[in-house]
Amino acid sequence: MTDPGASPYDRPALVAAARRSIRQGSKSFATASRLFDGPTRERVWLLYAWCRACDDIADEQDHGHARDPASLAEPMDAAARLATIRTLTELAMAGEVTGSPAFDALGQLVREVPLTQAMVDDVLAGFALDAADWRPVTEADLLRYCYHVAGAVGVLMAAVMGVSADDDDPLAADTLDRACDLGLAFQLANIARDIADDHAIGRCYLPAQWLAESGISADAVLDPRHRPALVALARRICTRAQEYEVSARTGARRLPWRQRWAVLSAAGIYGAIGREVSRRGDHAWDRRAHVPAPRKAMLMAGALRASLGPVAPGVSGPPGPALSRRQLARLARQPIA
Repeated sequence: MTDPGASPYDRPALVAAARRSIRQGSKSFATASRLFDGPTRERVWLLYAWCRACDDIADEQDHGHARDPASLAEPMDAAARLATIRTLTELAMAGEVTGSPAFDALGQLVREVPLTQAMVDDVLAGFALDAADWRPVTEADLLRYCYHVAGAVGVLMAAVMGVSADDDDPLAADTLDRACDLGLAFQLANIARDIADDHAIGRCYLPAQWLAESGISADAVLDPRHRPALVALARRICTRAQEYEVSARTGARRLPWRQRWAVLSAAGIYGAIGREVSRRGDHAWDRRAHVPAPRKAMLMAGALRASLGPVAPGVSGPPGPALSRRQLARLARQPIA
C-alpha cells in the first residue's frame, strides 16, 4: 500500500468531488456511506466516483441522467466510449494523473488500498458486454452480467473496507464471496425495477430462455397481454436477489461494527426496492420503485441493532447461493457466447 501522503493528487479536492458525485448520483448509497468511519467513507466515495464516471461515459449520461446534446463533444460509438474508459482507467491504475477527477479518484484509491488489476478488469468487462449489446440467454448468463456490473464492485468495496484479496485464506475468500453476493442482490433488484426503463432504451436483461418459456418476445415485454407473465419473471428475479442478500448479511457479520452497520443498511434499502417491485405486481412499473426517507431511517435503525456485538469468528452461517464470486469469476474468464 502506498503512503497517501506521497500522492501526486490533490486528495481533499478529489474527495470533495467524489462526495458531490455520490450525492447527485445515488441518494441511497450516499445515505448508507455516511455510516462508515471517516477514512472508509472517503474511500467509498472515491470508488463510487470512478464507477459513476465509467457508467456515464458508457451511456453518455450525467450521473445516470440524459445529457444535453449541446454539451456533448463529437459523438462516439459504444466501442470508442469503452476505449476511453479503458484508457483512463489504465492511466489511473499506473499512477498517472488523468485530469479527470473521477479517474484520478481511482488513482488515489489504489495508492491507499490493495486493489488488484483483476478486480478492476472484472468491472470493465461489464461495460464491454453492454458495448457489444450482449443479452443473457440463461440465468447463469444473467448472473454473470450482474457479477461484472455489480458483484465485482462489491469485491472492490470489501477491499476498500480492508478485506484481504487472498483466496488461500478461507475466511477472506468467503467474505469476498459474500461481498460479491451483495452486489448481485443490488443489481438483480435494479433489473426487476428497471424493466420498463431498460425497454425504453432498447435493452432487456431478462434471460432469453425465461422469456421463451413465458411466451414473451424481448421487443414486447411491456405488451399488456404479457403482464402476468412479466410480473412472474420480475418476482423470480427478486427471489434470487433475496437469496443473495441473505448470503451477504452473513459476510457483513465479519466486519467492524461501523462497516457492518453501513453494509446492512445498504442491504436493507436495496432489498426493500426488490420487495416493493414484488408487492406492486401488475403496477410494478407505473412509477419507479424507491424507498422513502422515513422507511430508510427505519431500515438503518434496524441495521444498527443487527450490527451490535462482536465480529463473527470464522467461516460460519448458511452456504451462499450456487453461483457465487469464485464460480462466476471462472465463468467470466470464458469467451462470451
